[in-house]
Amino acid sequence: MKFDIVILNESGYEEACLGISLSYNSTIERSREVAIKLANKDGGHNKFLESIYVWLYITAARYWWQQFDTYRLATKQSGSTMHTIMKRDLTTDDFEVNPVTNEEIDKDTLDKLNLFRNNNNFEALKQYLPESYLQDRVVCINYKSLRNIMLQRHDHKLAEWKIFCNTILGIVQHPELLPNTWK
Repeated sequence: MKFDIVILNESGYEEACLGISLSYNSTIERSREVAIKLANKDGGHNKFLESIYVWLYITAARYWWQQFDTYRLATKQSGSTMHTIMKRDLTTDDFEVNPVTNEEIDKDTLDKLNLFRNNNNFEALKQYLPESYLQDRVVCINYKSLRNIMLQRHDHKLAEWKIFCNTILGIVQHPELLPNTWK
């Protein structure tokens, strides 16, 4: 599987704890303990999670991005298919390997796509581009949105969602603020 997530930056934890300290009239040190208790409480109690942001570099197949796009809370920038797909021939490295059969993209399909590209037929290339085509994106998302995704997708059919959840827990600075119920 060619699904990959790298953390680029993370910020806002100290500021979020300062906000908690204002509400509870306490110190920043005490607010860090309170943050752990509030993180799993919805109904506005964990709104401080909205102040902690993470920038991720994700490589995933188009079929996964379609599901990720249901979460409109994240901002994202992607490699434009329109600007990149016509630059070079496509190879098997541009596509996800089937996780069930471990098969790469069919050679005939790849040849057909490259024929469209070589004939400068962008429309046909886009029309026949498989959902396994890999796309890179930079995503900016807050902890509250990550929490929501993790709660909704932890036992999803697609293996990428479990990988996403477990990877996030392994790379963020404050995994104690996110749900961890499916490992």
